[in-house]
Amino acid sequence: MSKSELLTIGAFARATGLTASALRFYADSGLLRPATVDDASGYRYYARDQVERAVVLRRLREVDMPLERVAEVLAADPRDAARVVDDHVAALADRARRARDTATAVKAALGPVAPSPSARVNGLVFTAAVEQVLTATTHEPDLPVLNGVRVEVSADGVVLTATDRYRLSTRTLVPTRPTGARWSETVDADDLRLVLPWTRRERELLLSTRPGRLCLDGSTTRECRTLPGPFPDHRLLLASLPEVRTRVVVPRNALLRGLERQHHHRVRLDTSAPGDAVTVTSRGTATSVPAAVTGPAVAIEFALTTLHPAVNAAVGPDVMLDIAGPHEPVVVRSADDGDLTTLVMPVRTEEPPHQEGTTG
Repeated sequence: MSKSELLTIGAFARATGLTASALRFYADSGLLRPATVDDASGYRYYARDQVERAVVLRRLREVDMPLERVAEVLAADPRDAARVVDDHVAALADRARRARDTATAVKAALGPVAPSPSARVNGLVFTAAVEQVLTATTHEPDLPVLNGVRVEVSADGVVLTATDRYRLSTRTLVPTRPTGARWSETVDADDLRLVLPWTRRERELLLSTRPGRLCLDGSTTRECRTLPGPFPDHRLLLASLPEVRTRVVVPRNALLRGLERQHHHRVRLDTSAPGDAVTVTSRGTATSVPAAVTGPAVAIEFALTTLHPAVNAAVGPDVMLDIAGPHEPVVVRSADDGDLTTLVMPVRTEEPPHQEGTTG
Protein backbone atom coordinates (compact mmCIF):
# COMPACT_ATOMS: atom_id res chain seq x y z
CA MET A 1 0.00 0.00 0.00
CA SER A 2 1.51 3.34 -1.05
CA LYS A 3 1.70 6.32 1.30
CA SER A 4 -0.73 8.20 -0.94
CA GLU A 5 -3.38 5.67 0.11
CA LEU A 6 -2.62 6.08 3.82
CA LEU A 7 -3.73 8.74 6.31
CA THR A 8 -1.33 10.82 8.36
CA ILE A 9 -1.87 10.74 12.09
CA GLY A 10 -3.48 14.21 11.89
CA ALA A 11 -5.91 13.19 9.14
CA PHE A 12 -6.70 9.94 10.96
CA ALA A 13 -7.34 11.88 14.18
CA ARG A 14 -9.85 14.13 12.40
CA ALA A 15 -11.58 11.13 10.81
CA THR A 16 -11.99 9.25 14.10
CA GLY A 17 -12.50 11.98 16.71
CA LEU A 18 -9.36 10.93 18.58
CA THR A 19 -6.47 13.26 19.33
CA ALA A 20 -3.01 12.56 17.97
CA SER A 21 -1.73 12.02 21.52
CA ALA A 22 -4.51 9.48 22.17
CA LEU A 23 -3.59 7.63 18.96
CA ARG A 24 0.03 7.42 20.11
CA PHE A 25 -1.14 6.09 23.48
CA TYR A 26 -3.34 3.42 21.88
CA ALA A 27 -0.53 2.48 19.49
CA ASP A 28 1.92 2.06 22.38
CA SER A 29 -0.66 0.00 24.32
CA GLY A 30 -1.15 -2.30 21.32
CA LEU A 31 -4.84 -1.50 20.80
CA LEU A 32 -4.45 0.43 17.56
CA ARG A 33 -1.08 0.26 15.88
CA PRO A 34 -0.47 2.37 12.76
CA ALA A 35 -0.39 0.59 9.42
CA THR A 36 3.20 1.71 8.91
CA VAL A 37 5.83 3.95 10.50
CA ASP A 38 8.34 5.82 8.37
CA ASP A 39 11.80 4.58 9.44
CA ALA A 40 13.52 7.87 8.65
CA SER A 41 11.04 10.39 10.08
CA GLY A 42 9.13 8.28 12.59
CA TYR A 43 5.83 9.52 11.10
CA ARG A 44 2.87 7.21 11.68
CA TYR A 45 0.41 6.37 8.88
CA TYR A 46 -2.97 4.65 9.17
CA ALA A 47 -5.08 2.71 6.68
CA ARG A 48 -8.61 3.86 5.91
CA ASP A 49 -10.02 0.51 7.01
CA GLN A 50 -8.73 1.23 10.54
CA VAL A 51 -11.18 4.11 10.99
CA GLU A 52 -14.07 1.90 12.12
CA ARG A 53 -11.92 0.15 14.75
CA ALA A 54 -10.70 3.52 16.04
CA VAL A 55 -14.24 4.88 16.34
CA VAL A 56 -15.36 1.81 18.29
CA LEU A 57 -12.34 2.21 20.57
CA ARG A 58 -13.18 5.88 21.18
CA ARG A 59 -16.80 5.11 22.03
CA LEU A 60 -15.85 2.36 24.45
CA ARG A 61 -13.45 4.69 26.24
CA GLU A 62 -16.20 7.34 26.43
CA VAL A 63 -18.17 4.93 28.65
CA ASP A 64 -15.08 4.42 30.87
CA MET A 65 -14.29 0.89 29.70
CA PRO A 66 -10.82 -0.22 30.90
CA LEU A 67 -8.17 -0.95 28.28
CA GLU A 68 -8.17 -4.69 28.91
CA ARG A 69 -11.93 -4.90 28.36
CA VAL A 70 -11.61 -2.74 25.24
CA ALA A 71 -9.06 -5.22 23.92
CA GLU A 72 -11.54 -8.05 24.58
CA VAL A 73 -14.28 -6.29 22.62
CA LEU A 74 -12.02 -5.52 19.68
CA ALA A 75 -10.74 -9.11 19.52
CA ALA A 76 -14.08 -10.89 20.01
CA ASP A 77 -16.79 -11.91 17.58
CA PRO A 78 -19.96 -9.72 17.64
CA ARG A 79 -21.85 -11.95 20.11
CA ASP A 80 -19.05 -12.09 22.68
CA ALA A 81 -18.21 -8.41 22.16
CA ALA A 82 -21.84 -7.46 22.91
CA ARG A 83 -21.74 -9.53 26.10
CA VAL A 84 -18.61 -7.70 27.31
CA VAL A 85 -20.25 -4.33 26.60
CA ASP A 86 -23.45 -5.35 28.42
CA ASP A 87 -21.47 -6.55 31.45
CA HIS A 88 -19.59 -3.26 31.59
CA VAL A 89 -22.77 -1.16 31.37
CA ALA A 90 -24.40 -3.27 34.10
CA ALA A 91 -21.38 -2.69 36.33
CA LEU A 92 -21.60 1.05 35.67
CA ALA A 93 -25.31 1.08 36.58
CA ASP A 94 -24.61 -0.82 39.81
CA ARG A 95 -21.80 1.58 40.70
CA ALA A 96 -24.08 4.57 40.03
CA ARG A 97 -26.82 3.05 42.23
CA ARG A 98 -24.37 2.49 45.08
CA ALA A 99 -23.04 6.04 44.66
CA ARG A 100 -26.58 7.45 44.91
CA ASP A 101 -27.27 5.41 48.05
CA THR A 102 -24.02 6.59 49.63
CA ALA A 103 -24.71 10.23 48.70
CA THR A 104 -28.22 9.98 50.20
CA ALA A 105 -26.79 8.61 53.44
CA VAL A 106 -24.12 11.34 53.59
CA LYS A 107 -26.65 14.12 52.98
CA ALA A 108 -28.94 12.69 55.64
CA ALA A 109 -26.05 12.70 58.10
CA LEU A 110 -25.31 16.33 57.26
CA GLY A 111 -28.86 17.35 58.16
CA PRO A 112 -31.75 18.81 56.16
CA VAL A 113 -31.01 21.38 53.45
CA ALA A 114 -32.96 24.53 54.13
CA PRO A 115 -34.72 25.81 51.01
CA SER A 116 -33.89 29.28 49.78
CA PRO A 117 -36.33 32.08 50.53
CA SER A 118 -39.12 31.92 47.98
CA ALA A 119 -40.77 34.38 45.60
CA ARG A 120 -44.39 34.16 44.47
CA VAL A 121 -45.26 34.98 40.85
CA ASN A 122 -48.31 34.63 38.64
CA GLY A 123 -48.06 31.39 36.64
CA LEU A 124 -49.27 32.84 33.33
CA VAL A 125 -47.03 35.91 33.62
CA PHE A 126 -44.01 33.75 34.49
CA THR A 127 -44.68 31.46 31.52
CA ALA A 128 -44.96 34.36 29.07
CA ALA A 129 -41.79 35.96 30.44
CA VAL A 130 -39.77 32.74 30.13
CA GLU A 131 -41.00 32.23 26.55
CA GLN A 132 -39.91 35.76 25.69
CA VAL A 133 -36.34 35.44 26.97
CA LEU A 134 -35.82 31.83 25.80
CA THR A 135 -35.36 33.12 22.24
CA ALA A 136 -31.96 34.49 23.32
CA THR A 137 -30.57 31.13 24.55
CA THR A 138 -28.23 28.92 22.55
CA HIS A 139 -26.37 25.62 22.84
CA GLU A 140 -22.67 26.45 23.09
CA PRO A 141 -20.54 23.47 24.26
CA ASP A 142 -17.76 25.70 25.61
CA LEU A 143 -20.21 28.03 27.42
CA PRO A 144 -23.14 25.95 28.74
CA VAL A 145 -24.53 28.95 30.69
CA LEU A 146 -25.63 30.44 27.35
CA ASN A 147 -28.32 27.73 27.27
CA GLY A 148 -29.62 29.05 30.56
CA VAL A 149 -32.01 31.66 31.87
CA ARG A 150 -30.65 33.75 34.73
CA VAL A 151 -33.26 34.06 37.47
CA GLU A 152 -32.55 36.84 39.99
CA VAL A 153 -34.83 37.36 42.97
CA SER A 154 -34.67 40.48 45.12
CA ALA A 155 -36.96 42.95 46.83
CA ASP A 156 -37.20 44.81 43.52
CA GLY A 157 -38.72 41.85 41.68
CA VAL A 158 -37.86 38.73 39.70
CA VAL A 159 -35.57 39.36 36.72
CA LEU A 160 -35.20 36.79 33.92
CA THR A 161 -32.28 37.19 31.51
CA ALA A 162 -30.82 35.18 28.62
CA THR A 163 -28.13 35.89 26.05
CA ASP A 164 -26.44 34.12 23.16
CA ARG A 165 -23.88 36.97 22.75
CA TYR A 166 -25.76 38.26 19.69
CA ARG A 167 -29.03 38.89 21.53
CA LEU A 168 -29.82 39.68 25.12
CA SER A 169 -33.37 39.53 26.52
CA THR A 170 -34.34 40.59 30.02
CA ARG A 171 -37.75 40.75 31.68
CA THR A 172 -38.73 41.92 35.16
CA LEU A 173 -41.70 40.42 37.00
CA VAL A 174 -43.48 41.91 40.00
CA PRO A 175 -44.07 39.25 42.68
CA THR A 176 -47.68 38.62 43.66
CA ARG A 177 -46.61 39.21 47.26
CA PRO A 178 -43.71 41.29 48.63
CA THR A 179 -40.59 39.21 49.17
CA GLY A 180 -37.46 39.68 51.20
CA ALA A 181 -35.75 36.88 49.30
CA ARG A 182 -32.47 37.49 47.51
CA TRP A 183 -30.84 34.80 45.36
CA SER A 184 -29.89 34.06 41.77
CA GLU A 185 -29.45 30.92 39.65
CA THR A 186 -28.88 30.09 35.98
CA VAL A 187 -31.60 27.61 35.01
CA ASP A 188 -31.29 25.09 32.18
CA ALA A 189 -33.36 26.38 29.24
CA ASP A 190 -34.31 22.91 28.02
CA ASP A 191 -35.75 22.02 31.43
CA LEU A 192 -37.70 25.27 31.50
CA ARG A 193 -39.23 24.53 28.08
CA LEU A 194 -40.48 21.19 29.39
CA VAL A 195 -42.30 22.68 32.41
CA LEU A 196 -43.97 25.60 30.59
CA PRO A 197 -47.17 23.69 29.68
CA TRP A 198 -47.58 23.03 33.41
CA THR A 199 -46.67 26.55 34.64
CA ARG A 200 -49.19 28.03 32.18
CA ARG A 201 -51.99 26.25 34.06
CA GLU A 202 -50.85 27.35 37.52
CA ARG A 203 -52.49 30.40 39.12
CA GLU A 204 -49.45 31.08 41.31
CA LEU A 205 -45.93 29.69 41.50
CA LEU A 206 -43.55 29.63 44.43
CA LEU A 207 -39.93 29.93 43.23
CA SER A 208 -37.08 28.68 45.43
CA THR A 209 -33.78 26.87 45.02
CA ARG A 210 -31.87 23.99 46.46
CA PRO A 211 -28.42 22.74 45.39
CA GLY A 212 -28.46 22.19 41.63
CA ARG A 213 -32.20 22.84 41.24
CA LEU A 214 -34.80 25.55 40.77
CA CYS A 215 -38.01 24.48 42.53
CA LEU A 216 -41.41 25.57 41.22
CA ASP A 217 -44.26 24.86 43.62
CA GLY A 218 -47.89 25.08 42.51
CA SER A 219 -50.55 22.38 42.57
CA THR A 220 -47.55 20.02 42.45
CA THR A 221 -43.78 20.60 42.48
CA ARG A 222 -41.55 20.68 39.42
CA GLU A 223 -37.78 21.10 39.32
CA CYS A 224 -35.33 22.40 36.71
CA ARG A 225 -31.58 21.89 36.73
CA THR A 226 -29.33 24.86 37.39
CA LEU A 227 -26.08 25.44 35.53
CA PRO A 228 -22.72 26.13 37.18
CA GLY A 229 -20.36 28.88 36.11
CA PRO A 230 -20.59 32.68 35.91
CA PHE A 231 -23.33 34.24 33.79
CA PRO A 232 -22.32 37.12 31.45
CA ASP A 233 -22.49 40.52 33.16
CA HIS A 234 -25.64 41.74 31.42
CA ARG A 235 -26.06 44.71 33.75
CA LEU A 236 -22.67 46.07 32.75
CA LEU A 237 -23.64 45.69 29.08
CA LEU A 238 -26.95 47.50 29.57
CA ALA A 239 -25.30 50.28 31.58
CA SER A 240 -22.60 50.83 28.95
CA LEU A 241 -24.94 51.16 25.95
CA PRO A 242 -24.25 54.34 23.95
CA GLU A 243 -26.77 57.14 23.74
CA VAL A 244 -29.80 56.51 21.54
CA ARG A 245 -29.73 58.64 18.38
CA THR A 246 -32.70 57.24 16.42
CA ARG A 247 -35.93 55.85 17.82
CA VAL A 248 -38.46 53.88 15.77
CA VAL A 249 -41.93 52.85 16.92
CA VAL A 250 -43.39 50.36 14.48
CA PRO A 251 -46.42 48.02 14.43
CA ARG A 252 -45.11 44.64 15.53
CA ASN A 253 -47.14 42.52 13.08
CA ALA A 254 -46.34 44.79 10.12
CA LEU A 255 -42.61 44.56 10.90
CA LEU A 256 -42.85 40.77 11.23
CA ARG A 257 -44.58 40.55 7.84
CA GLY A 258 -41.88 42.73 6.32
CA LEU A 259 -39.17 40.49 7.71
CA GLU A 260 -40.92 37.30 6.61
CA ARG A 261 -41.13 38.54 3.01
CA GLN A 262 -37.35 38.61 2.77
CA HIS A 263 -35.63 35.69 1.09
CA HIS A 264 -32.07 36.27 2.24
CA HIS A 265 -30.36 35.59 5.56
CA ARG A 266 -29.44 39.28 5.93
CA VAL A 267 -31.96 42.10 6.17
CA ARG A 268 -31.55 45.87 6.35
CA LEU A 269 -33.68 48.41 8.18
CA ASP A 270 -33.51 51.86 6.61
CA THR A 271 -35.17 54.84 8.30
CA SER A 272 -34.48 57.23 5.42
CA ALA A 273 -37.70 56.32 3.58
CA PRO A 274 -39.90 59.35 2.79
CA GLY A 275 -42.81 59.86 5.20
CA ASP A 276 -43.42 57.93 8.39
CA ALA A 277 -42.01 54.55 7.42
CA VAL A 278 -39.02 52.27 7.57
CA THR A 279 -37.87 50.10 4.69
CA VAL A 280 -37.03 46.43 5.21
CA THR A 281 -34.77 45.16 2.43
CA SER A 282 -32.83 42.12 1.41
CA ARG A 283 -31.51 40.98 -1.96
CA GLY A 284 -34.13 41.80 -4.54
CA THR A 285 -36.92 42.75 -2.13
CA ALA A 286 -37.92 45.96 -0.33
CA THR A 287 -40.94 46.33 1.96
CA SER A 288 -42.16 49.64 3.39
CA VAL A 289 -43.49 49.43 6.96
CA PRO A 290 -45.34 52.34 8.61
CA ALA A 291 -43.43 53.74 11.58
CA ALA A 292 -42.86 56.81 13.73
CA VAL A 293 -39.18 57.77 13.41
CA THR A 294 -37.37 60.37 15.46
CA GLY A 295 -33.69 61.23 15.05
CA PRO A 296 -31.29 61.04 12.12
CA ALA A 297 -31.71 58.53 9.29
CA VAL A 298 -29.79 55.29 9.69
CA ALA A 299 -29.40 52.04 7.76
CA ILE A 300 -28.59 49.02 9.90
CA GLU A 301 -28.23 45.38 8.91
CA PHE A 302 -29.07 42.19 10.83
CA ALA A 303 -29.03 38.45 10.46
CA LEU A 304 -32.68 37.57 9.89
CA THR A 305 -32.46 34.73 12.42
CA THR A 306 -31.34 37.23 15.07
CA LEU A 307 -33.82 40.06 14.50
CA HIS A 308 -37.00 38.07 13.78
CA PRO A 309 -37.12 36.18 17.13
CA ALA A 310 -36.53 39.42 19.04
CA VAL A 311 -39.48 41.11 17.34
CA ASN A 312 -41.64 38.00 17.50
CA ALA A 313 -41.16 37.72 21.29
CA ALA A 314 -42.40 41.28 21.86
CA VAL A 315 -45.75 41.91 23.51
CA GLY A 316 -48.46 44.30 22.42
CA PRO A 317 -49.22 45.94 19.06
CA ASP A 318 -46.06 48.11 18.85
CA VAL A 319 -42.32 47.58 19.04
CA MET A 320 -39.82 50.29 19.94
CA LEU A 321 -36.31 50.18 18.44
CA ASP A 322 -33.60 52.32 20.07
CA ILE A 323 -30.68 52.76 17.67
CA ALA A 324 -27.34 54.28 18.66
CA GLY A 325 -25.58 53.63 15.35
CA PRO A 326 -25.18 51.11 12.54
CA HIS A 327 -22.63 49.03 14.46
CA GLU A 328 -24.07 49.30 17.99
CA PRO A 329 -26.53 46.93 19.71
CA VAL A 330 -30.15 47.83 18.99
CA VAL A 331 -32.55 47.79 21.94
CA VAL A 332 -35.92 46.20 21.09
CA ARG A 333 -38.70 46.98 23.55
CA SER A 334 -42.39 46.27 23.71
CA ALA A 335 -44.01 49.69 23.86
CA ASP A 336 -46.87 48.39 26.02
CA ASP A 337 -44.62 46.20 28.17
CA GLY A 338 -41.53 48.27 28.70
CA ASP A 339 -39.82 45.91 31.13
CA LEU A 340 -39.17 43.42 28.31
CA THR A 341 -35.89 44.48 26.73
CA THR A 342 -33.97 42.66 24.00
CA LEU A 343 -30.56 43.66 22.65
CA VAL A 344 -29.88 42.65 19.05
CA MET A 345 -26.41 42.84 17.52
CA PRO A 346 -26.22 44.15 13.93
CA VAL A 347 -23.86 42.78 11.29
CA ARG A 348 -21.46 44.71 9.11
CA THR A 349 -23.44 46.58 6.47
CA GLU A 350 -23.04 45.48 2.87
CA GLU A 351 -23.53 47.69 -0.17
CA PRO A 352 -27.25 48.05 -0.95
CA PRO A 353 -28.33 45.43 -3.52
CA HIS A 354 -30.73 46.04 -6.40
CA GLN A 355 -34.25 46.15 -4.97
CA GLU A 356 -37.75 45.67 -6.27
CA GLY A 357 -40.19 47.77 -4.26
CA THR A 358 -43.29 46.44 -2.52
CA THR A 359 -45.46 47.98 0.15
CA GLY A 360 -46.32 46.42 3.48
